[in-house]
Amino acid sequence: MKSTAMRVLLALAFAAGCDQCNEEEETAETEGESESDAAPPVEPLVAPEVDMDKVYLGRRLYHDPILSGDGTVSCATCHTLDHGGAEDRATSAGIGEAVGPINSPTVLNAHFNFVQFWDGRAADLEEQAAGPVENPIEMGGSFTDVVPKIAADEWYAERFAAVYGEDDPVTKENITNAIAEYERYLVTPGRWDEFLNGDESALNEQEQRGWATFQEVGCTTCHQGVNLGGTMYMKMGLVQNYFEMRGGEITEADLGRFNVTENEDDRHKFKVPTLRNITLTPPYFHDGTQTDLREVVRIMAQVQLGKELEDGQIGDIVAFLGALEGELPAEARLPEDETPPDRTSAADGENVVEHPETGETADEVLEEGGE
Repeated sequence: MKSTAMRVLLALAFAAGCDQCNEEEETAETEGESESDAAPPVEPLVAPEVDMDKVYLGRRLYHDPILSGDGTVSCATCHTLDHGGAEDRATSAGIGEAVGPINSPTVLNAHFNFVQFWDGRAADLEEQAAGPVENPIEMGGSFTDVVPKIAADEWYAERFAAVYGEDDPVTKENITNAIAEYERYLVTPGRWDEFLNGDESALNEQEQRGWATFQEVGCTTCHQGVNLGGTMYMKMGLVQNYFEMRGGEITEADLGRFNVTENEDDRHKFKVPTLRNITLTPPYFHDGTQTDLREVVRIMAQVQLGKELEDGQIGDIVAFLGALEGELPAEARLPEDETPPDRTSAADGENVVEHPETGETADEVLEEGGE
């Protein structure tokens, strides 16, 4: 077992925080906590209990383009298990070859995030699962159309009835619940969790040195908790203006949480992303502008902490981040015999899908520069 001294050291490192933070204007917003509150303890992943019948149903829905307006886009299009639950593009590609404004965050371990999406506009996984379906430049569909299509599919009709046991079991609520249950299943413990459970040999010397450096320089101010992230909002460019350094025009996506609250204090604030499996999910940042993890560490130390890290420090931190890779659960991948059929629309005109609330098409939204 890990010694008492080791546990005390970890707790003190997390409590130390960042001496660069402005207590008035640059506070880290958590769910009912202020930046001055003690950080949560370092804990290993514990997978939540799930209903496997719902997981199997949600797994098929997650990989099925039946949710999209033209039958070409699924959840897995932008959150692929082969890329750490994220995607290898800077920003997402949606219906009709539309290009979205923001990089897709990983769906792995998303259950542990205190909110969903970069800007926190979804309170839970069910709400998150519903959003892309009716987004005109993501899936471009509507549940008014999706529900009857799924109900008419014999495979789904049988399983929804078996799982939800209702007279009309195929509903928006049950569809998003099944997808969310599958996503709750996507928990990836690894060597880092073995280390936290007392096996100090689970991390090599450089990785342990990287963990110590990660704490010493202040990374744990934001990247804390079981997910090493996902517990608060934080301004991108807390100490130095990230967007000036990056260059280019400020986009709507760059505004972050402000797009939800219209509160000026939320401008450029984002949910702090998890660092689990980060070595598997380039490109990085909400704008997908970086592919080199060493450069990401350097930039974050500069703009968030006001520190210039030495090459050795960066190398050690990157080695530690590699120890955060985990294993997918045994039944995460869709079996070949459950691969959905071709869902593409026969008529070209069916690819023009209006948003069910605004009436805008994907082309109109893109012309306006919005999401």
